[in-house]
Amino acid sequence: MQPFAYQLRDIHGLDPIPWWPPAPGWWLLAGGLLLGLWLAWRLLPHLRIPALVGLTWRWDAARQLRDLRRRTRRQDPRQSAGELSELLRRIAMARHGRDACAGLTGTAWLEWLGAHDPASYAWVERGRLLLDAPYAPPGTVTAETAQLLEMIDATQHWLAREQRREAPQTDV
Repeated sequence: MQPFAYQLRDIHGLDPIPWWPPAPGWWLLAGGLLLGLWLAWRLLPHLRIPALVGLTWRWDAARQLRDLRRRTRRQDPRQSAGELSELLRRIAMARHGRDACAGLTGTAWLEWLGAHDPASYAWVERGRLLLDAPYAPPGTVTAETAQLLEMIDATQHWLAREQRREAPQTDV
């Protein structure tokens, strides 16, 4: 039999700590980060971030016009005409003030649009749908989708020209 000291084994160092799999705290941190990114991606369009970074009503109006243009082919033309009419009035009031255009109705409203449109779109001749369609009985407005799209395009051009006109000039 060997003496007791010979039966002892030498002390070995600890095994290195593996980098994979991560500890539970790292899994929680990664999951929280992914959840935060997903929530930011989902909620960012609903926040009023553009106003905070210097973008104004023009950004929101351009986004609403794009959405309306996309929906126009699928939804009732009466609804699209009503939404476009409301959006046009909000754009006009934001640009020219409530006193200039809020009380205008009928042909006077279309004449005002024609007078203030830098692209000179024929609002009086082609915009009659804005006045009649929202109040027409269901099913009576059918083939005006192309005309609505044309008016949405004219509104987008009006908004784009307003943005270019008011953009700060830089001296080169």
